[in-house]
Amino acid sequence: MSKSVTRRQTLAALTASAGLPLLPQSITSASAAPQLSSSPAAASFTLCLNMSTIRGHKLGLVKELETASKGGFHSVEIWIDTLQEYLKNGGTIADLRKRLGDLGIRVENAIGFAPWIIDDEAARAKGVEQLQREMELLAQIDCKRIATPPVGAQTPNSPVVDLYKVAERYRAILELSDKTGVVPQLELWGFSKNLNKLSEVMFVAIESGHPSARLLLDIYHLYKGGTSQASLPLVGKPAIEIFHVNDYPANFPREKIVDADRVFPGDGVAPIRETLAQIKRSDKPIVLSLEVFNKSYYAQDPLTVTKTAMTKMKAMVAGV
Repeated sequence: MSKSVTRRQTLAALTASAGLPLLPQSITSASAAPQLSSSPAAASFTLCLNMSTIRGHKLGLVKELETASKGGFHSVEIWIDTLQEYLKNGGTIADLRKRLGDLGIRVENAIGFAPWIIDDEAARAKGVEQLQREMELLAQIDCKRIATPPVGAQTPNSPVVDLYKVAERYRAILELSDKTGVVPQLELWGFSKNLNKLSEVMFVAIESGHPSARLLLDIYHLYKGGTSQASLPLVGKPAIEIFHVNDYPANFPREKIVDADRVFPGDGVAPIRETLAQIKRSDKPIVLSLEVFNKSYYAQDPLTVTKTAMTKMKAMVAGV
């Protein structure tokens, strides 16, 4: 492999400026009038529900999909363990494919936790094998992506992993996508000891030298990890295909905020509309997936939660 060529090619793919727009002053106000039916945002974004949002209701995969559909979603992110539980309890891939078709739902991404990044060679090999099995499973339901966060290297006691080694390990799992058609999305975790900043995941993606390298970013995790919003325009197409959206309340310093503090878009102080204006692309819609873990939402009727989620997300993209 010629590293000089592949790195230049991947760098060009990841950081092509492509005229990424900054947010016009006219839409910075929270009082900007929604124009849901005519907004060009409809062509720039696909609204998606991460099942984390109703995960606490413990509905099971099929009911999660049905609830998402009733709430107005045609795109979802599922969790690998929920899919495996469905199969363990007698569900089949054929039945699931039919149910997805009947509901008109596409599985955009899956949330998995295979330890592909760790230094322990034997444990990492098992993690890569686990990831390959999960990718092969997802391919059967036409899911083209799987999240790959720094599992096993995220705790405060975890050693700092050399980013050059991380890039090699990321390339190894990207090569699995050449066989399965399911692309690992390099996920930034703001609370993690490793891969907690945009600069780190960008380095790993570029250094991997693989044209399929993709980033999975998140409004909350960018804040939690201390990444400046000003850096986002450096991420050009096609690096972002799916982006996690949520909001966070005022008066929560990033050092203390946790996953469960996330709220619906528009219910906090996160610079969501500015962020969306920076990352949107004109050639292909970005999947915006709502990922929250709010216990107060889990206490509500799940259909109410999904309907509220759709309403909040439509308002979020209106006019962007």
